[in-house]
Amino acid sequence: MAGDGRVRRAGAAALCLLLPLAGCAGRTAADSARSEVQRLLDMRSAALLRHDEGAYDATGARAEYTRLRALPLASWAYRVTALRRTAAGATADTELTYRVAGYDRAPVDTRRTVTLSRTAQGTWYVTADRPAGGVGQQLWDQGTVTAVPGAHSLVLGAGQSPADLGAYARMADQAVPAVSKEWGTDWTRKVVVVVPKSLDGMAGLLGSPAADYRGIAAVTTGEAGGAGRTPADRVVINPDAYAALGTLGRQVVLTHETTHVATRTRTTSATPLWLSEGYADWIGYLDTDRTPTEAAPELARAVQGGRLPAALPTDKDFGFTSDPTELAQAYEGGWLACRMIADRWGPARLTAFYRALGTHSTRTAALTDALRTVLGTTPQAFTAAWRQYLGDQLR
Repeated sequence: MAGDGRVRRAGAAALCLLLPLAGCAGRTAADSARSEVQRLLDMRSAALLRHDEGAYDATGARAEYTRLRALPLASWAYRVTALRRTAAGATADTELTYRVAGYDRAPVDTRRTVTLSRTAQGTWYVTADRPAGGVGQQLWDQGTVTAVPGAHSLVLGAGQSPADLGAYARMADQAVPAVSKEWGTDWTRKVVVVVPKSLDGMAGLLGSPAADYRGIAAVTTGEAGGAGRTPADRVVINPDAYAALGTLGRQVVLTHETTHVATRTRTTSATPLWLSEGYADWIGYLDTDRTPTEAAPELARAVQGGRLPAALPTDKDFGFTSDPTELAQAYEGGWLACRMIADRWGPARLTAFYRALGTHSTRTAALTDALRTVLGTTPQAFTAAWRQYLGDQLR
C-alpha cells in the first residue's frame, strides 16, 4: 500500500514537471510568432520612411505605400499588442504612431488591425492593414493622399485635386498670422488641414455618424489641455458644407479652426465653450465688414422677436446634434460675448481672460476668479452686460 502511494506521488510529480514545460513551449511559440510579426512591421515601417518601394513590397500588401508615399513623415512605427493565430495566418492588434514632418510635435496615435499570412517557407507577410473596430479611419484609408504645402500650412487630401487643395493652403496661410497677431506666438504657428472627398469621408475620419456633422464646415481634432501629450491637431474639412460658403465664409471657418489649434494647450475643462468658440469666431471675423446682425442672424431674429437670452450659452448648447437654430444662436452668443469684452476692455484683455481661465481645472471658481481679476466684474454683472449688449447690437 505504501509502495503504491510512492508510485502515485512520483507520477504526480512527473506530471507537474511536464505541464510547465508544455506551457513554456506554448508561450515560446506564441512569443516567437509575435516577435516575428513585430520585426516584419518594423521592416515595413523603415521601408516606408526611406521611400524604398521594393523593400515595402517585400513585406506584403503594397496598396498603403501608394496611398501614403506623398505624406511627409518624420516617424512611423507599429507596436504589436496582441496576436491571434487563424487558419489563414494571424491577426495582429497594433498601435500605430506617426508624425508629419515639420508639423507634429506630438505623434498621432491610432489602433490598427493587421492581417497576415505565411508563405510555404514560414515567412510572414501583410495582407491587410485597417482601422481597429470602433476607431476612425486615417486619410489613406479613403484613397491616395495628395499633399500641398503652404507657407504656414500643409493640406492633405483624398479624392481632391491639387488645385482645390492649394486654395485651402492659401486661406490657411492667411489664418495663421491673423491668429498669432491676437493670440501670440507661443504655438506652432503651423496648421495641418485634412480634406476628405465628402461628408461621409469626414465622418469616417472622426469615427462618428455623418449626420453629426451635416452643415458643419470643419472641426479641429486634439483634446483640450494636451500640452503635447495628445494627438496632433488636425483641421478636418467637410467639403460639402464648405463648398456652400462664400469666399469670406471659407476664410472665417479656417481662421476659426486655426484659432482652436493655437489655443488648445491653454484650453481646459474650466474654459466654457461660449468662450473657446466665441474667441475663435471673434478672430475669424476681425477685419471683415460683417455687422452683428449679418454675422449673428439667428440671434438677431430672436432678439428682434422679443426673445432675449436669459443666460450665456451652456456647453450643451454647442452639441453638433442640437437644433440647427439653437446651435447657431449658441455660436453667435459666444462671439458677441467676446466682441463685447474686446469693445469694452480691449482685445488684449480678452486674450488675457482666455489665458487666465486656462490656468484652472474647474469651471465655476475659475470663471468667477478670471472675471474679477482680469475684467473687474462678476458673473451676474457680466451676464447682464452681455444681455444689454445683445439688445444694443441686434435690435
